Amino acid sequence: MSAVQRVAILGAESSGKSTLSEALARHYGTLWVPEYLREFVDTLGRVPHEEDQYGIALTQRGREDAAAAQANRLLFCDTTPLMTALYSRVYWDRVDAQLARLDARHDYAWTFVTAPDTPWEPDGLQRESEEVRQMVHRMLVETLAARGIAYTLLEGDLPYRMRQVEGLLGRA
Repeated sequence: MSAVQRVAILGAESSGKSTLSEALARHYGTLWVPEYLREFVDTLGRVPHEEDQYGIALTQRGREDAAAAQANRLLFCDTTPLMTALYSRVYWDRVDAQLARLDARHDYAWTFVTAPDTPWEPDGLQRESEEVRQMVHRMLVETLAARGIAYTLLEGDLPYRMRQVEGLLGRA
């Protein structure tokens, strides 16, 4: 394993992934990789089409690779190709073969899942509803269990989630 350990921060929409990723990077004096999907939606003014999914995941992973070369010990990744593949199943009931291969490379030292226990907030084009958030959360934990990917569920407010992570990763 390289000197930098990648930390996957996964979760359904509006569950605090970005806020947590940024706070953890600041706390540990390192970098985080923001979710490229947000930039995609903001730049193009639309939600992705099925044929966009692989490019979104590939860009996300490419940004991780670039940041890993500059990160300090840990790199916090606000989503991974696994979430892109999961949303492909939600919206199109299938995953493109290229995306499936990229998703299969879940090579993160730690995987944290943000619980959908904070208030759901609409976010323009990117967020659907509390019902979708709960469904995606269930699908995520089922997928991780089926693939044998160990994860820690992070619940509560940001300070509590930070303490949970620090208990596992150690102090800054």
